[in-house]
Amino acid sequence: MTKGPVISGLVILALAFLSYSALFTINQAEQALVLQFGDPKRVITEPGLKMKLPFIQEVARYDKRVLDYDAPAEEVIAEDQKRLVVDVFVRYRITDPLKFRQTVRRELLLRDRLKSMTSNAMRGVVGKVQMLDLLSEKRTGIMHDIRDVMNAEGGSFGIEVIDVRARRADLPEANSEAIYNRMKSEREREAKEFRAQGAEAAQRIRSLAERNRTVLLAEARKTGEILRGEGDSQSIKIYAEAFGKDVDFFSFYRSMEAYRKSLSGDGTTMVLSPDSEFFRYFKEFSGKK
Repeated sequence: MTKGPVISGLVILALAFLSYSALFTINQAEQALVLQFGDPKRVITEPGLKMKLPFIQEVARYDKRVLDYDAPAEEVIAEDQKRLVVDVFVRYRITDPLKFRQTVRRELLLRDRLKSMTSNAMRGVVGKVQMLDLLSEKRTGIMHDIRDVMNAEGGSFGIEVIDVRARRADLPEANSEAIYNRMKSEREREAKEFRAQGAEAAQRIRSLAERNRTVLLAEARKTGEILRGEGDSQSIKIYAEAFGKDVDFFSFYRSMEAYRKSLSGDGTTMVLSPDSEFFRYFKEFSGKK
């Protein structure tokens, strides 16, 4: 009686083990191949619970989602013989797992194929366009052409290239350095030219200002001399008229002025004869000897 439950338990365990080996699930992000001794027997693209022969068949799973490949920067030559460093990334997905296994087997090996495909497609497409086209709004169309070229080859691997985008498209470092140096030299030349023009304009302005200053000073001196001459003439005329009206008073006034100017300083010493004409008004108011 004790053997029955044991046998039942063993049967249940065996059935569970067989079920575990025969049943498997595929989620929405996967697709699979059922292999029998390494040979593909079935392609599974729909998610759900699936069956296979236990112990004989195995399942190879492949990603069903859109995958990314970051291609290394590639130096290419445009139609106008200009060199450019183009950095792109590729988005693709596995559409035929059977063909994919037969050609590249694993996604890791596909990376090497994608590198070669991307390089060949970029060289082929970019070599037919101008450098400025790749740097303008035409870039999107060029990227689509690269995608189409890659798809023509990628179909044989069971993949579909969905999109190709360029991160950057720059001149090579050596070319960039040469262009930078040329632009720097050009800017320095322009700066020297502008400085020379500025120095010339400044010198011209200074010369004009100096000439105007000289002219203004000469005119001012001329006007001053004329006014001084007119003033002296007017002064002489006034003195002459005054002298003509009262000679004695004018002579007295001039003598008083001479006394004031000559005797006003401290410690003034004068050596003159008492009979000098200079002291005549010290003797009499009339100034007569």
